[in-house]
Amino acid sequence: MKMTRYYPYWPHRLSQTLPVPVTSVYENLAVSARRYPEKVAIHYYGGSLTYAQFNDEVEKIAGYLQNVGVVKGDRVLLFMQNAPQFMMSFYGILRANAVVVPINPMNITEELAFYVQDCGIEVAIVGQELFDRVHPLQDRGLLKHMIVAAYSDYISGDFPFDMPEEVRAPRQEIKGDNVTLWSEALKLNLQPGPHTVGGEDMAVLPYTSGTTGKPKGCVHTHATVNANTVGAVYWSTYNTGSVVLTVLPLFHVTGLQHSMNAPIFAGSTMVLMTRWNRDVAGELIQKYGVTHWVNIATMVVDFVSNPNLSRYKLETLASVGGGGAPLPEAVGEKLFQLTGVRYAEGYGLSETISQTHFNPPDRPKLQCLGIPSFDVDARVLDGESSRELGPNEQGELVVNGPQVLKGYWNRPEENAAAFTEIDGKRFFRTGDIVKYDEEGYFFIVDRVKRMINAAGFKVWPTEIESILYKHPAVQQACVIGIPDERRGETVKAYVILQAGQQGKVSEEDIINWSKEQMAAYKYPRLVQFVDKLPVSASGKILWRTLQEEEAAKRKFERTSEG
Repeated sequence: MKMTRYYPYWPHRLSQTLPVPVTSVYENLAVSARRYPEKVAIHYYGGSLTYAQFNDEVEKIAGYLQNVGVVKGDRVLLFMQNAPQFMMSFYGILRANAVVVPINPMNITEELAFYVQDCGIEVAIVGQELFDRVHPLQDRGLLKHMIVAAYSDYISGDFPFDMPEEVRAPRQEIKGDNVTLWSEALKLNLQPGPHTVGGEDMAVLPYTSGTTGKPKGCVHTHATVNANTVGAVYWSTYNTGSVVLTVLPLFHVTGLQHSMNAPIFAGSTMVLMTRWNRDVAGELIQKYGVTHWVNIATMVVDFVSNPNLSRYKLETLASVGGGGAPLPEAVGEKLFQLTGVRYAEGYGLSETISQTHFNPPDRPKLQCLGIPSFDVDARVLDGESSRELGPNEQGELVVNGPQVLKGYWNRPEENAAAFTEIDGKRFFRTGDIVKYDEEGYFFIVDRVKRMINAAGFKVWPTEIESILYKHPAVQQACVIGIPDERRGETVKAYVILQAGQQGKVSEEDIINWSKEQMAAYKYPRLVQFVDKLPVSASGKILWRTLQEEEAAKRKFERTSEG
């Protein structure tokens, strides 16, 4: 039976159920453009676009796509950094009745070849700085047509703050068979045919790396996307007066939903950044009166560590939250002292097109996934028996809700393993170990694969990281398990120190401090200071990369000794 112990803490004035629109995601933009044609939709490095301009260019891109042969259900590659053209491409592809395949712009040619072949892509829209990675796929006959966009088409030359090189770069006159510049496609002024897709048609195919094997495409319909778009709008109180700092990568589901689709549904204004820069973010919050900012923990850690932060007026911020990793308690408290806003975390996956859980804005808990979102049935199962668990028992999170993917693209075996049936309902197995408290708030324990087994004791890295963040000299931390002859595995922490702490604090100091903060089997036996940690394009710390580097280093040491 669905757990409802969190109902007393549900946000006031919000219903506990939320019907999902049967219309397409594109129609959200069309409605906002009709309602607020002269309202600014996007501020971008000094340039701006109204909703009417935004929708007009979306129509032209949709017309061009249909002119080069894109038909209903075709998958179209969207390979671009954050830019107005990303947004217009997304909605243009949907307007053309096609399916958006948003791919991480850090991918190289061979990685792209996999996606293109896996879901049969023939047309791509790319940023001009990424053209050289995509063009070889045309030479091989994998892609038939490409539209190339220059971000500088939408900036203003008098923008007074720092601007990424890719944004400043002037438009290149790229030539080639079946290669069209974005600006040229617009000039053709081609209008699309009827918009014929609805709720049950496929809209987006985001890929997830998962824990093993090759990436898998998550089949999302207009209905699954709209479920979380509309849910985000009401839960986080977006409205026509909201100003949203759009800085999370839009190819990733959190940025896509909370920093683009939700604001567009609400008719809000988006302040768009191509690359994270904490000083520029501070300037933009102040300049445009930003009210909403969805981010990830590493961004907040960097933002509140900025020695220049006192220069910026941040009082307009009314909603700050995110996901990806738990925000350390000490960082959340510092954010509250600076802004008066409590950080509200959420939880979701590519498979659920962002959130299944939200923290109630008026009653958030730090380092907490929150409570199940609208119409979500979330349960915790024992890993061995699949028995349903109760409060404070750790097990795998499974979810049923209107935002859950329909399945993985052409992966019947993985689909069979990814879902389970309970009480006649289909639940997605998240692979995340969680627990919920007596009030029904959920807490991450860790990914199944990340647990450290130290002398038979289970050690969860996120718990250790959370404690390390309380040390005043620690800016960022990542914990991994490494082989140990005596304990099987032991705990190692990679640490970035706060500015000015280098030379004042030693690795041994951190270890000794840790001994006083946690059980003997948990504290890091090894600490290594680093200048940076590997992060994904969406800003998550890549702990597996550190794990693999450590394994490779130890293998080399053994080989050298041999």
